[in-house]
Amino acid sequence: MDQPSLQEMYAPRSACFGCGPANEKGLRIRSLSAGPDEEEVVCEWRPEPQHEAYPGMLNGGIVGALLDCHSNWAAAFHLMRRAGAERPPCTVTAEYSVKLLRPTPTGTTLQLSARVVESAGDRAVVEATLAAGGKTCATCRGTFVAVRPGHPAYHRW
Repeated sequence: MDQPSLQEMYAPRSACFGCGPANEKGLRIRSLSAGPDEEEVVCEWRPEPQHEAYPGMLNGGIVGALLDCHSNWAAAFHLMRRAGAERPPCTVTAEYSVKLLRPTPTGTTLQLSARVVESAGDRAVVEATLAAGGKTCATCRGTFVAVRPGHPAYHRW
């Protein structure tokens, strides 16, 4: 994937553990728009041994972090496009729920997909999946909110 990710375009100095390009010890996911007219945001990510819960299987907390950050970027991208803005608003997770459907293997590239399913005002509800080898390993549904001045995350990007 040679195109720049949403994180690289809009938050290159972000130190977020899950998605910050500037965090050398983070997961550094790269969320991409699936296409110019497409609302889906996609990502491919390959785990390393330090991300394992036990040999060959991804830690559930890492699964949650991947889905949380990727879904947050889907929400921010949606809110930006809906407003016709040049940059996405800084968004934070208001709530999210992860369902771990099967163990997630670490010896392969994982696919993440996220899509906004509801949107109103400064918030978006996102549904996301994490798959390995064509099998869905985890799903997520969360609400993400654009923050205003005075919030600690405002202008973090």
